[in-house]
Amino acid sequence: MTADVTMAQAETIMQASVRKARELDLLMNIAVVDVGGHLKSFVRMDGAWLGSIDIAIKKARTARLFDMPSGDLGPMAQPGQPLYQIEVSNDGLITFPGGIPLTNGNGQVVGAVGASGSTVDNDQAVAHAGVSAFDSAAAR
Repeated sequence: MTADVTMAQAETIMQASVRKARELDLLMNIAVVDVGGHLKSFVRMDGAWLGSIDIAIKKARTARLFDMPSGDLGPMAQPGQPLYQIEVSNDGLITFPGGIPLTNGNGQVVGAVGASGSTVDNDQAVAHAGVSAFDSAAAR
C-alpha cells in the first residue's frame, strides 16, 4: 500500500496554516495534495485573492511532483538554465516559494502543501506552519 497524507492530517495542516496566516494578518489560499499530486484539501480564507487559488494548488503539486520545495526549482528555471520553461509542463507548475513536500517518518513523500496570497516569504511561512504541524502529529 502506498503511503498517503490522510484527511485528518490534511485538516491538521490546514488548521496550522490558517492559524499562521491569521497571526501574520494575511488572507491566504492553502492547498494540500496527496501522494499522487491530487487535491486533498483546500481553503480560501475570506477575502483571499481569487488569482492565488490556482497558484496555491500548483505550488503544492510542484512540490509533490518534484519532491522538493517549489522555490528550489526557481534558479534552475531561469533563462539559460537547464529547466527553463519547466513551468509550462505538467499543466502548469510554480517555481517560486510556497510549496513544500510532506514527508512521513520513513522518509517517504506522502503529499505536499502550498500557500499563496502574499509575498513568497509569507507564503512559505504559512506552508511551513502546516508542514511543522504535520511533522509534530506524525512524531506522536
